[in-house]
Order: sequence, then structure tokens, then C-alpha cells
Amino acid sequence: MMHRLQIRLLTWDVKDTLLRIRRPVGEEYATKARAHGLEVEAATLEQAFGQAFRAQSHSFPNYGLSHGLTSCQWWLDVVLQTFHIAGIQDAQTVASIADQLYKDFSKPCTWQVLEGAESTLKGCRKRGLRLAVVSNFDQRLEDILVGLGLREHFDFVLTSEAAGWPKPNSRIFHEALQLAQVEPAVAAHIGDNYYCDYKGAQAVGMHSFLVVGPGPLDPVVKDSVPREHILPSLSHLLPALDRLEGSPPGP
Repeated sequence: MMHRLQIRLLTWDVKDTLLRIRRPVGEEYATKARAHGLEVEAATLEQAFGQAFRAQSHSFPNYGLSHGLTSCQWWLDVVLQTFHIAGIQDAQTVASIADQLYKDFSKPCTWQVLEGAESTLKGCRKRGLRLAVVSNFDQRLEDILVGLGLREHFDFVLTSEAAGWPKPNSRIFHEALQLAQVEPAVAAHIGDNYYCDYKGAQAVGMHSFLVVGPGPLDPVVKDSVPREHILPSLSHLLPALDRLEGSPPGP
């Protein structure tokens, strides 16, 4: 007789799954620059930030921890590089802007809870599910979640900074499973990134759901993620869990 699958643990990505920045990064940077007497177009800063962030992530992965950096220094460097790429040479002023931006992005008011997040987390807890965070975030995440009233839903918050390994590395998922003391077969991960969240969790034997939003599906997602694993919104999670638990485990 085949036993019915029962999920016991849900691990959650945070950024763009449960929370998002209230305003685009370029706007935040441009506003702070203006307050320090510098006029830079938000669109220019948005593009420069993307370039600086990708370069920094490539050269110093996971906040540069293995290179002796702190996450704070890592982010300050991203801001400095962003303004440099945008053509601003005033290093002293940019250093002050960077310091202010780091503090601002630490504040809950810079972030907003996505629609359906709180009701979905409450619904999961009502079912007796254990919840935890597994996020490529830095040490500021805990206080941000507290400030937004979400921390109480989670047994623990595991960031890539604390774990020492970012998603999709299997070690961060294994650490979460160890902290929760559950086997991967009874755990599922929810996130918005195909490689870091969906594939990363699956690689360690966890179930996985991909939050995709209302737009058209990425061709890779469309071709390789079963429809029952796709969540157009967080309100689709509980019905998706019902379908998963109603069917026998896969091969």
C-alpha cells in the first residue's frame, strides 16, 4: 500500500517572493543623490546598478565572505561602483550616499509585503506546517522581517551570509533541513528564481514551487517546470500543496 505524502516543512525565498523593494533601485539612489547635491537620472543609476551588482557578485560571490569582506562593505562597494559607472567622480559624497543607502535598505519601510504573502503564511501555519526562510540575503533580513510583522511565522531564518553558501548550492538547503530535522522528501521550497530556488531545492530531493507572477512564462520555465509546480500568485500555494499531497511521490 502506498503511503500518502505529507509535507511537514516549507522553506521560503524572500525577495520578490514575499517582499519587494517599494521603489525601483534607480529611484532610491537618485533621491539620495539629490539630497546630497548630485543630479543623476534614475534610469542611468538603475542600469549602472545592474552592471555593478553583476560584476561584484561575479568577483566576490555571497557578499565576499571568503575574500574577507563584510556584507556591509560589499554593498558599499556596489553603491560606489554604481555611481562610478554613472559618471560621478565625487568619491567623498558618494561614500556618504552609500552609507545612507545601506541604512535605508535595512529599514522595513523601504520594503513592502507582497499581496497574499501574509494570508498564505497564516494559512500554512494553520495547517500545522513548519515554515523557515532560506534566502540569498545578508544579516539585515531578520530585522526587516520583524519590522514587517512576518518573522513570527518562521521557525528560523537562514541567510546565505549566515550559512556561508548561497542558493542554489546544496549546502544551504541541507543546513535548513538539518535545522528543521526533516528529510527532503517531506519538505518543499517556494521561490521566484528558476535556478536558485526551483532547481536548487529539487537537487537535494525537496519538492519545489516556482512563483512566476502574472506575465508570460519564460521559455525555460515553460518547457521544464510542470504546471502543478507553477504559482501565478502565492494564493495558489495551498491548492498546489493539496494536489501534491493527494498524489503519490514521484520517482
